[in-house]
Parts: sequence; C-alpha cells; structure tokens
Amino acid sequence: MNGALNVYALCVVVLFLKMFAVSCYQGWFRLRHRAFTNAEDAAVFNRVARESELAQVIRASRAWANDLENIPAFFALGGLAIAMNAPAAATVGLSILFTVARVLHTLAYLSGVQPWRTVFYGVGVLCLLGFCGSLTVTMLLR
Repeated sequence: MNGALNVYALCVVVLFLKMFAVSCYQGWFRLRHRAFTNAEDAAVFNRVARESELAQVIRASRAWANDLENIPAFFALGGLAIAMNAPAAATVGLSILFTVARVLHTLAYLSGVQPWRTVFYGVGVLCLLGFCGSLTVTMLLR
C-alpha cells in the first residue's frame, strides 16, 4: 500500500499547487490591471476601488469554487481508501485520473472551453464515485 500512499500524496500536492496557481492567476490579473475591488488594496496603488472584478478574476473564482466542491471529497475518500487498505490499483488509478481531470477542468474553465470543461468535471465526479464503490466493496469483504 506504500505505493498507493505515495501516489495519493503526490496527487494531493499537485492539486494544492493547482489551486495555488489559480490564486496567483487572480492576483496577476489584479496587479497587471491595477484593478482592485477592496478599497485598501486599491489605495496601495493610488487607485479607486472597482465596483466589480475583472472577468478573468471572476472566472478564476468560479474555478476555485468548483475545486472546493470536489477536491476536499477526493482528500477524504482517497485518504480513507489508503487507511482502509482498499485495492491499491484502484486507489492509484482513481487518484491519478481524478488529478488529471481536475487540472484539465481548470484549464478548460479558465479558457472557456466547452464541452471539455463539463467532460473533465464528469470524469472527476466518476472518480469520486469509484472511490465510494471501492471503499464499499472493501468494507463488505472484511
């Protein structure tokens, strides 16, 4: 199971870095355009606070919110799969596929590419359901 734990841990790191990159993406657009909605942030650059966010920042915020609906479930289900000693091949495969799907979902979201955004979202959800199935079978066979 050590191999599955290593893959799971690597996927957690990749997903964290992906989410961090989305935050940096938002900050980059705000700084590049010196466009801030918080008065204290705008004041640092001698600007007036904007009424609304830049379109790129809004899109990145939506991608971030979608991550918060899915990635914590992966952390929990993947961690349970490791702890419950679920089949390693399933845990590894689902972890890698989920991580790739989430990275591609973010790229598709930021680029505004459909139907790929939905396809990658769906693959991620199927992976989470796969973890549920693997965990259920593992518990039933004990």
